This record gives sequence, structure tokens and C-alpha cells, in this order.
Amino acid sequence: MANFTKKAIRESFLKLLNDRPLSQITVKDIVADCGVNRNTFYYYFQDIPKLIEEIFTEDLETIIMKYPTIEKIEDCLDAVINSALSKKRAVLHIYNSVNREIYEQYLWKVCEHVISKYINTILNGRKVSKSDIDIIKKYLESVGFGIISGWLRTGMNDDIRDTLERICEIKKGMVEKMISRCEIK
Repeated sequence: MANFTKKAIRESFLKLLNDRPLSQITVKDIVADCGVNRNTFYYYFQDIPKLIEEIFTEDLETIIMKYPTIEKIEDCLDAVINSALSKKRAVLHIYNSVNREIYEQYLWKVCEHVISKYINTILNGRKVSKSDIDIIKKYLESVGFGIISGWLRTGMNDDIRDTLERICEIKKGMVEKMISRCEIK
């Protein structure tokens, strides 16, 4: 019953978020929509930002489970894009709200996961100092975060898949060369 109630609260919130901006949604609206009382909402969530955090934490966990290893960054970023597009209006309402930081933290964690798994796959036993690996990871995480943030900033209107595909074509072999330059002989 508890999981059902918690899920109902999340689904009601996302439904409302698809219809209106975050600033126009209250706990009262959420509980009225899903048929529970305010105390039930507060039993599961401290406030609406905590509800948002849980939704994105769940998305992150799904991505981590789905991609324990990554050979191509674009495969995992595609999962993030699909997730965002499946609830486009809700994501944009959060991104364009005072709670944007919650989405950005989620996006940064996804980028960290994707890049870490990708770099581990590319390393394939080669010896590179931890500091050089960290630098490469930070660079690639920033690039991924920047591309997706730019897409969000424009309202998710352009086809980011085409952009990512082209970027991957242009950068093909770049990460391998970076690792090769840093490899301890």
C-alpha cells in the first residue's frame, strides 16, 4: 500500500506538472488529484522539491542499472534524452523554475556516471594517473552537461540526437588519444 500511495503522489505531481508551471502547483493540488490527505503527502515527502529530487534520483538509478558499462556515450545520453522527452513539459517546467538546480544536479550526476563508465571501458587496462583520468572526466562531463543544458535552455526544440551524433563523429578517437597521451609507459 505504501509504495502504491507514494507512486500515486508522484504520478499526480507529474500529471499536474505537464499541465502547468511548477510555481502554480501546491501540495493541496497534488493531494486533491491523487485522493490522499496532506499528512500522507508529508509522510512521504518533506516538500515539493524533495518530491522532485526523488523522481530524478529514481531516473538516475534506472540509467545506472541499465548501463553498468558504456562503450558509446551517445547510447547512455540517448536514455537521458528519452527520459526528458517522455515528460518534456514537466522537465521544462522544473528547468524553468526556481528549482532548476535540482534538475541540474540530476543531469550532472548522470554525466558523471556516463563518463566514468565510458572512461573505464576505454582505459581497458591501460595505466593512466588518477589526476589525468580526473581531468579527462571533468572535461567530458562538462561537455555533456553543456550540450544538454543548451538543449533545455532552447526549450528542447531542436533534434539533439542529430547534434550528439555529429559531435560523436567529429570527436571520434579524441578520448583514446587523450588517454594515449597520458598513458604511463
